[in-house]
Amino acid sequence: MTINKLASMLLLLIPGTLAAQGNLNTKLESYVDKFNSQDNEAVINKIDNKSAAAWMKDNIPLFACPDSAIEETYYFRWWSYRKHIKETPEGTIVTEFIEPVSHAGKYNSISCALGHHIYEGRWLRNSDFLKEYVDFFLYHADEGETRPRFHQFSSWLPDALLAYHMVEDDEKYLLERLNDLDKDYLKWEEERQLPSGLFWQHDVKDGMEESVSGGRHVENRRPTINSYMYANARALSTMAKMAGNDSLKRNYDTKAAHLQTLLLDSLWDEKDSFFKTGLESGELHSAREAIGFIPWGFYAVPDKRMYAEAWLQVIDTAGFKAPWGLTTAERREPTFRTRGSGHSCEWDGAIWPFASSQTLRGMANFLADYKQGKQITKADFYEAVQQYAASHVMDGKAYIGEYQDEVTGFWLKGDNPRSKFYNHSTFADVIIQDLVGFKPQLDNSFELKPLIPEEQWDYFTLQGVPYKNKIVDLYWDADGSKYGKGKGLTVYADGKRVAQSKKLKSIKVKL
Repeated sequence: MTINKLASMLLLLIPGTLAAQGNLNTKLESYVDKFNSQDNEAVINKIDNKSAAAWMKDNIPLFACPDSAIEETYYFRWWSYRKHIKETPEGTIVTEFIEPVSHAGKYNSISCALGHHIYEGRWLRNSDFLKEYVDFFLYHADEGETRPRFHQFSSWLPDALLAYHMVEDDEKYLLERLNDLDKDYLKWEEERQLPSGLFWQHDVKDGMEESVSGGRHVENRRPTINSYMYANARALSTMAKMAGNDSLKRNYDTKAAHLQTLLLDSLWDEKDSFFKTGLESGELHSAREAIGFIPWGFYAVPDKRMYAEAWLQVIDTAGFKAPWGLTTAERREPTFRTRGSGHSCEWDGAIWPFASSQTLRGMANFLADYKQGKQITKADFYEAVQQYAASHVMDGKAYIGEYQDEVTGFWLKGDNPRSKFYNHSTFADVIIQDLVGFKPQLDNSFELKPLIPEEQWDYFTLQGVPYKNKIVDLYWDADGSKYGKGKGLTVYADGKRVAQSKKLKSIKVKL
């Protein structure tokens, strides 16, 4: 931790600041008491339940809003994430399953949700453990193993690591890994790139087995891995520029541009206005799947109206909109939900939080940063986030599992101990970056692009956000009566007001 960061965190102990956070800390304690009382704590890693409240006060941005489901789920997901932080002889890692599973590597490590874990964990005030976690997969995960563990699943590590850097601001750590990340990209090309330049993947190694379009042994050209590799190339180009390596930057600029062209030319179905899976035969699979939204999550799609048409499917009840959330395949697909008993791992339509968080990121990027096409609205996004939050329940208690029935919300693994606290998606990151709209930048600034419909909330606050060695606090107070800081949107950095707006609208904040 840098001296500047420590100084910024000490601001939280200033009496005025502490008083402002008092009610939120009380609320946090209440949530933690509730979650602890409902948990038998069968597995204990680094931070046990009795230490959860103290850890959360020290680490997470405090959040309040008028939507009880969103607010409670925000705290539940941090409480749950904390359970997965695990110390090992080879550094701290973040687990996916709370119980040991047979397909995991050593220490119950799995690389599938690595990118999700980094995106989520970067908002913690003490996030240095993420560097150990990244290094574990870069340098240790495959040691002593009979099969690859890091490349056991598709990865967007360089993209996530750059996103982490934009919050943490540790350029030295980032650039010291550039050479190894470059080598790893070349390894992915060796293992998965076709002569055409597109990448192929088994659906199971995307973490999406028994899908509508794929198979455990089918080498399809999927929007998933091709979007990830595009994003990784862009991230490596940015890192190379930071390092002053012009030739490496040009190399990755070329790779990213070529892969984007291939993605658009080969995986976009003009007839159905959707990105689809390319089969080994060369044809596109007929079905739309949620993975077709992933290219927007990594800005791989140009800002053109023809592509924007895809987002009509996210609000179509014959498309992906279901009573309980967003499905993984379009509901009109003839083979929807036909691939299992409902107790295996089917990605042929049921709701998976992994996919929900990816679709929500793509949806948020489209609404915040694309100009062409207004097929969806902030209200549509808010409804999807609210559904996602409300889905975190089993038997009336807060819960996150593997996957759900799209109509009833039944968790399709039941109360299987391995599924409990399933750490395979993001939620806090969806709230912070997408709904509240906190957009980190490479320079000494950030943007706020809130996607909360202006009449939806009279207030919200997000306090104690670590950003570039400062602590940022956000307040939205429609009439000025809730927080006593004036009407509208107010932004503080290290206790100093740095931006204000009467309306809940996009603003750029220079630190």
